[in-house]
Amino acid sequence: MKYLVTTAIDYTNDVIHLGHAYQKVLADAYTRLLRQTYGIDNVSFVTGTDEFGQKIDKEAKLKGIPNQEFVDKISKLDQIEQDALQVSYDRFIRTTDKDHQKIAQEFFKKSYDNGFVYQGTFEGKYCEGCEEYKTDKNLINEKCPLHPNRDIIITSETNYFFKWSAFKEYLKELFDKNPEFVKPKSKFNEMYAMIDEIEDIPVTRRKENLTWGIECPIDSGHVLYVWFDALINYYTFAEKFWDSETKIIHFLGKDNAKFHALLWPAMLKSVDLKAPDMIYVNSFLSINGQKISKSLGNVIRPTEIIKEYSSDAIRYYLLKFGPITDDSDFSTEQLKEIYNGELANGLGNTISRIFNLAERNGVSFKEPQSLYLSLNEEFLSFRPDKALELIFSKISDLNKDINEKEPWKIANQTELNVLLEKYLNEIYYIILNLRPYIPQTCEDVLNSLNNNFVKKNFFPRIN
Repeated sequence: MKYLVTTAIDYTNDVIHLGHAYQKVLADAYTRLLRQTYGIDNVSFVTGTDEFGQKIDKEAKLKGIPNQEFVDKISKLDQIEQDALQVSYDRFIRTTDKDHQKIAQEFFKKSYDNGFVYQGTFEGKYCEGCEEYKTDKNLINEKCPLHPNRDIIITSETNYFFKWSAFKEYLKELFDKNPEFVKPKSKFNEMYAMIDEIEDIPVTRRKENLTWGIECPIDSGHVLYVWFDALINYYTFAEKFWDSETKIIHFLGKDNAKFHALLWPAMLKSVDLKAPDMIYVNSFLSINGQKISKSLGNVIRPTEIIKEYSSDAIRYYLLKFGPITDDSDFSTEQLKEIYNGELANGLGNTISRIFNLAERNGVSFKEPQSLYLSLNEEFLSFRPDKALELIFSKISDLNKDINEKEPWKIANQTELNVLLEKYLNEIYYIILNLRPYIPQTCEDVLNSLNNNFVKKNFFPRIN
């Protein structure tokens, strides 16, 4: 079995922040675990940027920058943010990439040829923030709940529509036969309840209303609607191995759940392709109890906070305390507390104590012949927080054993050497399990183990 892991691709109307970064780190750590478990050649990982649509067109015009130049800049900055967090993608895809534009057009044309796209007139309400048409039940006081600071646009336009409503029974069967199709269960139930509400949706915009998009292959007067175009990015990357031999896993935020869980499988079915195998929906990260927002001035970029803390420290915090099932809150005070407590005093201090004792007594590390045992079963079930709890319980147990046995007081050199070799093996075992979460630190520890403890100070305390 091969695996394809994806994240949602981010709009290039602005650079990603810590809330977006959570999903990238989550998907990356899961990908690293799959590679470690099933082999690097059997796992592919794609992330990237979504670069067409009305709000990007509008933002570029506000900045006075040509659209392509604008998205080039934001996409590059997004990539820098992800690279800073060691996100190990196989491709950073952009929807302006030529191969994606070609495949998106071919996909649309096949869906049209199969009878699932037709021309019609839409009259209704449009949220520019979501780039989505809304019904009254989607609005609160005539505002989109996700973009309450934007006015809803009343529009009437002749477009091409996707026969989404034709796939209700298919979607019910897909959910019924795959009780873990959407995780966690609360999101599965939420998506399933929406199936009966599905209506056909416009999948193009007229060029006079939106010039910035992929040209419709059946009508040059239209461009593809951003959601229809953007979702196809996964297939663009994986066209040659989008088959029954590949398990496809999408990571995304709850604001994207409906389109990934309900629209995307219908689109795939319309062109005779398999649905994804699993969709993991994470919740939202707030900062100091507030929604992350430019207007509130509380946007934190990963590259900013990494200046004080390491990339691995941020990864650890997000994976242990991030919104894996429910919304969670970030604060620099909590980050500092966790860093000094769990990483510096816990993991870092334990490794330092053992390495110093081993060096002082001339004990070197010899890689054990016994099989590596994974402590990551919980993460394979999408609970990195619980997996990290288990791994760090092993660190706590090891530290407790050092305090109880007081190896610095052992006079018998043979007895001491056996104990220190055991401790080094336990550090090795713990580090192998931690590799998906804090990869750079783990590589540094492994290098030090194999090179006479050349480095002993990992996660120095921050005052």
